[in-house]
Amino acid sequence: MINKFNYYFVTLLIFGDSVQKYRGTWASLFTVLFLFIIIYFLKISVFVVTILLLIIFVYSYFAIASSLKNFKESDPQEIVIDEFVGQSIPIILFEIFHGDRNYSAYEALQIYFWFFLLFRVFDGLKPFPIDYVDKKFKNTFGILFDDILAGIYVVLCLILFMVGKTYLLQ
Repeated sequence: MINKFNYYFVTLLIFGDSVQKYRGTWASLFTVLFLFIIIYFLKISVFVVTILLLIIFVYSYFAIASSLKNFKESDPQEIVIDEFVGQSIPIILFEIFHGDRNYSAYEALQIYFWFFLLFRVFDGLKPFPIDYVDKKFKNTFGILFDDILAGIYVVLCLILFMVGKTYLLQ
């Protein structure tokens, strides 16, 4: 029972079997839309969403480890919870540090879209150290951590943009 739950958890239910191409991209887009809906339409507090994401992050490590025996590859395409975790990092950090600015839903969706594009670029190009983690660690840690690094790269881009906007465009 728990193994089946873990399989559905790490594949985000539908992305493991029904979507055959670009699973990571679809999972990232799902993450963006999911977080947008729960934060801007359902108005769930960012604190509660952050706690939920931390629980998902911790459980995903164990669920991936448990589910890996069901796949032939060491980093199976069907596992997309890592995309969910990585894509959620820039979004939740943005909401934590900019939630007081009262963005309209449209403005937030635009910002989330840029996060989506940047995350997909970093996840696809795999600049150092993402490529190192992806190649060196063919295990649960590697599956999860390369996407966490891609999410951190998006955050670094946001910081550089904000610093540049503040100090260079005055």
